[in-house]
Amino acid sequence: MNQKHQDTKAPAVEYLDSSSTDSVPGTLEGFHKQLQLLPPYRWLSQAIAGSGISARGLLIATPYLWLLLFFLAPFLIVLKISFSEYAIAQPPYTALFEWVDDIYIQVKLNLENYQLLYEDSLYWRAYLNSVKIAGISTLLALLVGYPLAYGMTRAPRHWRLALLMLVILPFWTSFLIRVYAWIGILKKEGLLNLLLLNLGVIDQPLTVMNTDIAVYIGIVYSYLPFMVLPLYASLEKMDDSLLEAAADLGCRPIKSFWQITFPISIHGVIAGCFLVFIPALGEFVIPDLLGGSGTLMIGKTLWAEFFSNRDWPLSSAVAVVLLLILVVPIVAFQKMQEKDKVA
Repeated sequence: MNQKHQDTKAPAVEYLDSSSTDSVPGTLEGFHKQLQLLPPYRWLSQAIAGSGISARGLLIATPYLWLLLFFLAPFLIVLKISFSEYAIAQPPYTALFEWVDDIYIQVKLNLENYQLLYEDSLYWRAYLNSVKIAGISTLLALLVGYPLAYGMTRAPRHWRLALLMLVILPFWTSFLIRVYAWIGILKKEGLLNLLLLNLGVIDQPLTVMNTDIAVYIGIVYSYLPFMVLPLYASLEKMDDSLLEAAADLGCRPIKSFWQITFPISIHGVIAGCFLVFIPALGEFVIPDLLGGSGTLMIGKTLWAEFFSNRDWPLSSAVAVVLLLILVVPIVAFQKMQEKDKVA
């Protein structure tokens, strides 16, 4: 017996050096080596390596480069045009910078566009009405989306993926087609009035089209998935044992919801509200198709100034102010969040 144990040897174990991750398939280094077989990627990596930029620095710089190219650069162009003067030319504005005697650069800064936004009631009424419609639509989307997301998290696990797909399903259809479908539903001869008349609920067709109600319906329907998805992500992480413990301690369901469920999902609520409010504020298609002539929103005003009046400097000023209305509250909210984390 002892001889048998002595002859049995433990299997050899080879330890992998943590520094040699390039030989492990599936790691980033291994994936990088596979991409090196492609000439464009190999040339790009050689150019980056020759510039002295590390892979970590390139990874950090990528999102900043994206923002620089597709956000900051277009914004600077629009900002420059907003300080120009309207001109009957192509493009329809004067140059902001001009050479004088091929020596000096003369800057012609025009503030009349911003002054007109302040003095003309049309524009600030459009801003205020847009904020009102976007705020009410966001609140309605929250009231509809929260029970929907909560019900999805309470459903059996094997049903959740199907329910999630049903929420995402409208994105597979064109946004414009979905808005046009609501015209067929909400008009006087549409499906909604036809159903209510057949049920005897109303005697005459309702006037829903070309009103703010139609705009609310269109915005809530179009942006509801943006509210449901972050709420679902937050509520799915909630530990059910917290609600069970609250019930064992005699806490009523409505009280446990406000003290446990809602605080846990507050980050999803904030994210969903931002995702709905921001695009709804500058919405143009829905107010133009479902709203009437009295539906005044800044998106329609911006389109009219740019395409109908061809006043690019004034429309650029409208766009800059609209962007400030969106960015300033978001930055202020982030600063408050950082202070709360520090505290």
